[in-house]
Amino acid sequence: MSGFKNFLLRGNLVDLAVAVIIGTAFGLVVTTFTNWLTAQLPSSVDDIFSNEANSFGAFMNAVISFVILAAVVYFLIVMPYTKAKEKYFPSAPPGTPEDTLLLREIRDALRAGQAGPTA
Repeated sequence: MSGFKNFLLRGNLVDLAVAVIIGTAFGLVVTTFTNWLTAQLPSSVDDIFSNEANSFGAFMNAVISFVILAAVVYFLIVMPYTKAKEKYFPSAPPGTPEDTLLLREIRDALRAGQAGPTA
């Protein structure tokens, strides 16, 4: 069971799932906007005076649906995931990372070697 927990919380599985969900919803917003924009262009002289194809409502519906979906994904997936990740895999304490400390030691050793006697 711990392997499954590591699979869910350590990898980018949830991040990728959220990206697919949000990307699909945003794709619908772009599609409806494009449909609305192209419906505004007249295809013939008769269409200039009769604009029956107004899909602005569909575009606004897609925008509102996107905002609602983004809020649901954030509050029901992202926030609990972040809390669970911090609970099971806490972030490193603030301070100097190990690799930086090691590089400083190497730098100091090189400086000491250059200042000392040469053989």
